[in-house]
Amino acid sequence: MAAKKNNSVNIKKYRNRQEINIGIFVFAIVFVYLVITLFTYLTSKRVSIYEVREGSILRNNTYTGLALRSESVVNTDSAGYITYFVSENSKVRNGENLYTVSKNKLDSETTTAKDVSLSTKEQSNIIRSIQSFNEGFNGTDFSKVHTLANEITNTLQKVTSQTKAAQLNAILASADASGINVTTAPTDGILSFNVDGYEDITIDNFTKKDLDSTTHESSSLEDGSQVSAGAPVCKLITDESWYVIVELDKDSAVELVNTTSVKTHLDNHTESVWANLSVVSKDGTNYAILSYDNSMIQYCSERFVNVELILEDQNGLKIPKTSVLKKDFYVIPSDYITYGGDSSASGVLKQVSGKGGASSSEFVEADIYYQTEDGMVYIDPELFKQGDVLIKPESGDTTALTERKRLRGAYNINKGYAIFRPVTVLCESDEYYIIDKSDSYSLSNYDHIVLDSSTVKEGEVVFQ
Repeated sequence: MAAKKNNSVNIKKYRNRQEINIGIFVFAIVFVYLVITLFTYLTSKRVSIYEVREGSILRNNTYTGLALRSESVVNTDSAGYITYFVSENSKVRNGENLYTVSKNKLDSETTTAKDVSLSTKEQSNIIRSIQSFNEGFNGTDFSKVHTLANEITNTLQKVTSQTKAAQLNAILASADASGINVTTAPTDGILSFNVDGYEDITIDNFTKKDLDSTTHESSSLEDGSQVSAGAPVCKLITDESWYVIVELDKDSAVELVNTTSVKTHLDNHTESVWANLSVVSKDGTNYAILSYDNSMIQYCSERFVNVELILEDQNGLKIPKTSVLKKDFYVIPSDYITYGGDSSASGVLKQVSGKGGASSSEFVEADIYYQTEDGMVYIDPELFKQGDVLIKPESGDTTALTERKRLRGAYNINKGYAIFRPVTVLCESDEYYIIDKSDSYSLSNYDHIVLDSSTVKEGEVVFQ
């Protein structure tokens, strides 16, 4: 009998091979990195950062001042109704018809120049002024609007005065001119209708009482008003130079005593005006006398003027005072600077002693922090010792490091670590400096600096 065939299969079980999951591995690395970064951020010293921006510091004082001019009051010899040939604030020549006094009031329709017309030339001048204004208008420069308004006003005023004078001359030439007295201008000047009794006050004889605007009274005459013989009818301002006197407190007087000129801003004037300044003392009170040689016609009818003394108006880069520190540097002639080593960085050749007393030179890389106009450069003293000898390149001349000078500066952190940058202070307020923005060794607009310089050291890494 045949043997039974065994058809069973022997199956062996193998353990599955476990493969590495790359995604989990990458995630683990990223997670560890984030944990380390977060830990470093939380435990590191926090430094406040300030972004350098352009700015300005304005320091000013505002006063109400007494305005004095060379003024001559004109009185009439006869009584009656007054009619002026020219408008107020107009310039008149010596001998020019100034006003008439008549027994009866002149016809206002005839003398008010209602039908004033501009010549072709005058119209063209106004059109050109307006076109020029439109082409160059800048919304931030309002002074041009004021200038345009003055030009047009002066043109219209001149035409009105000419028309009015022509009409009055026609009346004087007619048969109705009986009883009309004409007075001419006794001198060249600017016509004003305001008379207040202050015309004889000068910078030499004024008193403290004169500066009290609350007691000031003035009278202003108009066309057609009735006057009596010997009464003032107008005044002529005979000089473009004028003065404004303001009272000073003791501190302001001390600050301004050596100042000979100051920038000012006057009411109704969009631009600043420079004035000569002198400080005087009368009866224990200090005064500033501001002297002007322009803009008088705009204020010829004003006895008291608000004036702003601009004591400081400086533009530049604005940085906090807390950012500024002082650092000492060695100062050497610029011709001791050379370039070498493993790069093109600047540095100096330092003398070193060798065996047997022989000396040689060693290149020491050194940044130039500042250079003066006379060719002296500032290098970091941390790289050298007092008395180290430097060798002038391509020469046998030497100099010892002895002289140190101090610079003011701030820590620039644009590169992630603190770098000292010198600053030149132009002016200051209680909290800020304005520094020179033209200095190539200093800071620039939008630089990032340390807000408090005492919180870091030079070269320290700064996390922003």
